[in-house]
Amino acid sequence: MASFILSIRYTAPAEAVDALRGPHVEWLKANHAAGHFIGWGRKVPLEGGIVLATGESVEAMQALANGDPFVTGGVAAVDVIEWKPSFLAPDIAGLAG
Repeated sequence: MASFILSIRYTAPAEAVDALRGPHVEWLKANHAAGHFIGWGRKVPLEGGIVLATGESVEAMQALANGDPFVTGGVAAVDVIEWKPSFLAPDIAGLAG
């Protein structure tokens, strides 16, 4: 398994994003339950969000990201960044994938 950062960037006004927030959160929770997502949160300032994930490949993670209701609803774009941790503190070692 590889480690990924999904960088979500809003492309629509806040009202349009907020209208899809419920389905987006359900998508996050479902992918956590499936073992793909290990953490998420909002960017500051609120211009999108970050998801920490594990998966088989960039292509598989991009396909998963493309299913985000924010993306399918046309209110956000997602950059999938693969990263290979060089160091993780023991309390977050699970981020290594």
